[in-house]
Amino acid sequence: MLEQWFPNVDWEKIWEATNETLYMTGVSVLATFILGILLGLLLFLTAKGNIWENKVMYSIVSAFVNIFRSIPFIILIILLIPFTKALIGTMIGENAALPALIIGAAPFYARMVEIGLREIDKGVIEAARAMGAKTSTIIFKVLLPESMPALISGITVTAIALVGYTAMAGVIGAGGLGNLAYLDGFQRSRSDVMLVATVVILIIVFVIQMIGDLITNRLDKR
Repeated sequence: MLEQWFPNVDWEKIWEATNETLYMTGVSVLATFILGILLGLLLFLTAKGNIWENKVMYSIVSAFVNIFRSIPFIILIILLIPFTKALIGTMIGENAALPALIIGAAPFYARMVEIGLREIDKGVIEAARAMGAKTSTIIFKVLLPESMPALISGITVTAIALVGYTAMAGVIGAGGLGNLAYLDGFQRSRSDVMLVATVVILIIVFVIQMIGDLITNRLDKR
């Protein structure tokens, strides 16, 4: 039945491409989560009226975040070719896409982290400071736990964006479903291959959204 509806689809290739997309998405989401939280915390803590208030540091980090989250991803991949070649040794394959994926997504997520931290009741932070809590204690016992629903919601949105980024990266040889849809589908005029690759990408997106919503609802104490 499947062969009748999708005569040009190589299901083994679809499975392989799906694994490559999941690998690129998984690694980049993990790295983005860590780097985004670090950048977001730095933005929040160095902002006016906060613990590490530092106008110069805030301006530098803010400029870095604004620049890299504003560059279209396909252009960012091209700009990072020398860096990627020096780091990975090649521009082909799923590992070669990781630097661009992480550098493109981490600043985007950092802003979401900053917004999530700003939503915390300042009274809770001030109470912790009044009791003599160290900065590390405030970060790990107040800021991160209180903002966790927003952080998970933000990384869910970012993860979905990263799935789209992997598809774009696939067009220039990074592998994954985007690469399969472009090379085996578009270039060979095989609409069934493009359709199957698109449906699999949509399923991945729906699963990420469902998991993200579930975790956010569990953490949200309101």
